[in-house]
Amino acid sequence: MSHRLTVTRNLLKAWAVFVIPAVALGAIGWQLGDYRLALLFGGTIVLLAAVIYWYADRIAMGMAGARELLPAEAPGLAATVDSLSGHAGVIRPRLYLILDGYPRVLSAGRGGRGGAALAVSSGLLGVASPAELEGIVAHEIAHLRNRDVLPQTIVSIIASAIIESSRIGGYFQRGFLFVLGPVAASFVHLVLSPNREYEADRYAAELCDSPHGLADALLRLEQSMGLVGFSASPATEPMYIVDPFAPEGLAALFQTHPPLGDRIQRLRELDGEWRGRLRAA
Repeated sequence: MSHRLTVTRNLLKAWAVFVIPAVALGAIGWQLGDYRLALLFGGTIVLLAAVIYWYADRIAMGMAGARELLPAEAPGLAATVDSLSGHAGVIRPRLYLILDGYPRVLSAGRGGRGGAALAVSSGLLGVASPAELEGIVAHEIAHLRNRDVLPQTIVSIIASAIIESSRIGGYFQRGFLFVLGPVAASFVHLVLSPNREYEADRYAAELCDSPHGLADALLRLEQSMGLVGFSASPATEPMYIVDPFAPEGLAALFQTHPPLGDRIQRLRELDGEWRGRLRAA
């Protein structure tokens, strides 16, 4: 799929998430009252859409518990982000740090034209080699370039809000969550496709001139994730480079990433001669 078509598709998805509810609520308001009530209902959605669009990156970073990262704190990461952003033709995202040992990275915001953020955990910085870190950053830059990050962030914020709304049930919170959890998960799957990860992997390999840094990073993340505890809203799953949640309970409903084995195999196949060179070495 061409880059322009991918960007257009993601923008249409982002618009549809708000336009359809705005029209529906406007119609309900018209039926219940007159144009004033219709404008009130529709205008509420428009206002909500504007807030999420302009502050999506900050909302997502707050949900992840990240703080802004100064370039001097991780000069290697900052240099890698600057270089890859320039090669991809995107505006450099703001860098954030998640202070925990769980190796993870996520991106959020509007996309490659500004208003985007990239967060890494201290655990990731501690285990990733320079080539692996480059592959990871390139993958997230690909999401910014393709504007995948916009629908990913929007659906994660809305789905998280739906799940959190179950708390109003008090004693019946579990019952509310039993109903609202599948609704939020269905909304996420309706908007997002696992193919976005394959395309981001492919472009990351092209950007780095090698698929192996990212493939090795995915393997390392898979091996490291089970060693450190992790807790967050499962609705944030689309924003991460890999699914950080155990595939059970509510988290199993929000799995939007394809299997890691398939992603690694596809990356290795981009360099069909790597096994021969490995044997020769």
